[in-house]
Amino acid sequence: MSRSLVLRPSAKINLTLRVGPARADGFHDVRSVMQSIALSDTLTLSTRKGPFVLATRAPGVPADRTNLVWRAAEVLWRALRRPGDPSDTHVKLEKQIPSAAGLGGGSADAAAALAGLNRLWGGKLSQRDLIRLAAELGSDVPFFLLGGTALAAGRGEELYPLADVPRLGVVIIKPSFGVQTAEAYRWLDEDRAAETASSGPAPAELEVGWPQATVSLVNDLEPPVARRHPGIQEIVKACREAGALGAAMTGSGSAVFAIFPESAGQRAVRRLKLLNRSDWLVLLTRTLSRREAGRRVGL
Repeated sequence: MSRSLVLRPSAKINLTLRVGPARADGFHDVRSVMQSIALSDTLTLSTRKGPFVLATRAPGVPADRTNLVWRAAEVLWRALRRPGDPSDTHVKLEKQIPSAAGLGGGSADAAAALAGLNRLWGGKLSQRDLIRLAAELGSDVPFFLLGGTALAAGRGEELYPLADVPRLGVVIIKPSFGVQTAEAYRWLDEDRAAETASSGPAPAELEVGWPQATVSLVNDLEPPVARRHPGIQEIVKACREAGALGAAMTGSGSAVFAIFPESAGQRAVRRLKLLNRSDWLVLLTRTLSRREAGRRVGL
């Protein structure tokens, strides 16, 4: 008898992202406060006789073994000690999270695939087990199996849960260009080597809801990316002029997020759309609690 499971993996923003020097293995140590937001993709997992199938109509998104969802299925299949390749499963992926934006859409989909397929295939792996498998897929994939607000360290796979922030409005602006993660880190290393990296604009401090703490919206990757793509700072400036509590690039870019009181988000979106920037995708969303984010990936 066929079964189906519909999941809505959520994007993330980096409220802070501090990057250490390049390590011998080519990675960088980071310290980042990561936050789940309600912008989400949709993953429909179904049992269906035959080979494993991943289907998507999203432009530029592969539907083969190079997709993190497929890789997640393979990693989980091996962990469950099933023979051969994944089978008898159909996965439909519908994309709403922009790609090459620093929002973690591919990683969120992979995390949802791990959690959802664990249920669909009758696996008994715990959340901790799934987080361990997630680290094999990418540095930020484990976060999406925790969700809410968390401090990430190491390459991003060391996670420390923080108290959930209050519900806040989040406006995402994705420019027409994307940024590949490897490019952003290479630009940072080049700028640091040339001693030309600047600190960028003064960070905006925003109370995020755990006792006696503030978080400064600062991203070490923003100055080197904005140096190559000046449109980043143009978006940040527009968000601040629209009344944002704070605005910054998320992850390796190219998307910028702006934080607003939840009641002010719609008004800010209207104001930003009045700028008539056809090269900006403007999206309104909000912060998610850990429980909300967990339900969306099937935990």
